[in-house]
Formats: sequence, C-alpha cells, structure tokens
Amino acid sequence: MGMSGSLTHDVIIGPPRPPDDSGWGDGGGGGQDGRGSSRRASFTGLYVLLAASTMVFAALTSALVVRRGLSDDWLSMPKPSILWINTAVLLASSFALEIARRALRSGARAKFNGWWTLGTGLGMAFLCGQVVAWKLLNDAGVFISTNPSNSFFYVFTFAHAFHLLGGVSALFYVDVQALRLSLGPAKRTAIDVSAIFWHFLDGLWVKRTKLRNWQAVK
Repeated sequence: MGMSGSLTHDVIIGPPRPPDDSGWGDGGGGGQDGRGSSRRASFTGLYVLLAASTMVFAALTSALVVRRGLSDDWLSMPKPSILWINTAVLLASSFALEIARRALRSGARAKFNGWWTLGTGLGMAFLCGQVVAWKLLNDAGVFISTNPSNSFFYVFTFAHAFHLLGGVSALFYVDVQALRLSLGPAKRTAIDVSAIFWHFLDGLWVKRTKLRNWQAVK
C-alpha cells in the first residue's frame, strides 16, 4: 500500500495491531489483553481530539468566510516568503515520521531512531520558522489589529502553533524513549498516536495555505 493509502487507513480505521516487540525494552507493556485495551482507549482519545480540533478550525474558517463577505474593508495582507519554507519543512517532517514508522515495523531500530529524530527536529524548526514569520510581519507593520485579514491570519497561525506545540512534545517524548532503548509495546501506541496527530496538523496547515491563496484573489 502506498504512503497516502497507509495514512488514510490509519486515520479512518486505525493502525494495525502491533507485532510482538520482545527485545525492544519493557516499555510498560503488560499482558496482551491489557495492551489491546490500552491501545483502543488511546485511539479513542485521539479521535476525540481530532474531532475537537477539526471543529475549532472549521468554526474559525466559517467565521473568516462570513467576515470576509460582510464589508469591503478586507485587505489581503502581504505574506512573508518564509511561510512557503515552513510549509516544506512541515511536509518533510511528516514524511520523515512515516519512514520511521515503516522502519519500526520492519525491525530497523537504528533507522527508526534516525528518521524519528529528524522528523522531531523538523517540527521544532517549523515552530521556529513561524516565530520568524510573525517577527517579519511585525517589523513590516502588519499587526493583528491592522485589518480583519491580519486578525484571522494571526488567530489561525497561533491556534495551529499551539496544537503543534503539543504535537512536538509528543514526538520529543517518543524520541527520548527510543534513544533510551525503551520502545516496548506500550510505546508503539504512543508512536502511532503522535504520528497520526502530526499528519493531521500537517493537513490542516496545507488546507489553511489554500485558504490564504483564496483570500489573496478575492
């Protein structure tokens, strides 16, 4: 199955049951039944989080569309070119995490560690890039209160960065456990949950990028 098909399967149906991880560290695994129950609970929590995050961003998008059509005071704001670099970095981080997951399934421990660390580092780089983008806009006199378009841009990017901060924390936790050689069955669930949440945030950013382009041509 291709990468895009694998991601779709994971988000809609949930990833396959993890293989036996004996020899990968204890990881707090426990018995087989306990592991399955904990995994189901973790994914139930993930789907609730995804649904809540989707509703938040859907509400913001609806508010933007309504506000955009209320009057003619909407002015498209200049977008710093670093936003495109940030988008490439975020996409690269998701790609690295997916390669890491595939490496783990095949038992390539060192490869998993390297790709997961790279994906985590790229996620941190994206957040740093967003700070740079906000500073560039601030230096150019583009403030949150200057125009409704500016306000929505800052609200969207702040909300996305807040979610990404939680995502980076999860990626960093997994990375530390991997480097400590503590990737037992319980940690496999943390790997899948954090990676799927990251892919979801990646998709939200791409959707938001398309919306920014729509704003610019209206």
